Amino acid sequence: MVDVDDRTRSGADPLAIADVVEAVLAAEGAGDAEVGVVIVDAATMRAFNAEHRGKDEPTDVLAFPIDEEPEDLPGVPRLLGDVVICREVLEAQAAEAGVPVGAELTDLLVHGVLHLLGHDHETDRGEMLARQDELVAGLAPVPYTAA
Repeated sequence: MVDVDDRTRSGADPLAIADVVEAVLAAEGAGDAEVGVVIVDAATMRAFNAEHRGKDEPTDVLAFPIDEEPEDLPGVPRLLGDVVICREVLEAQAAEAGVPVGAELTDLLVHGVLHLLGHDHETDRGEMLARQDELVAGLAPVPYTAA
């Protein structure tokens, strides 16, 4: 199950966001899992980034895992955690890269979910980002009407 909370009313299609998250979970063999996706403004993201990473600036995506290890509880979904995306940074990065905002959003969603699943591009040898590229290549961009 995917719960989408677009606090900025960005115009991103919540059903398409859920589809992207579910596709990553399926591709990674995560089983039955719950993920929250929250789209926030730059001020909120800046506060999260300062509190959790010691960086006093907004960032594009943060992942907040809940269940680090899956438990074998039949019929009970694993609570993976939340992926938080900053609307302003998302839109700026898309413009800078010359890609549609929905394509950048898909990329950030995949990135965040991989972090929830325990991947870490800061400590691996490029495996996470390579897997991210693989997954994104097979996904459609999230429809995004505001940008």
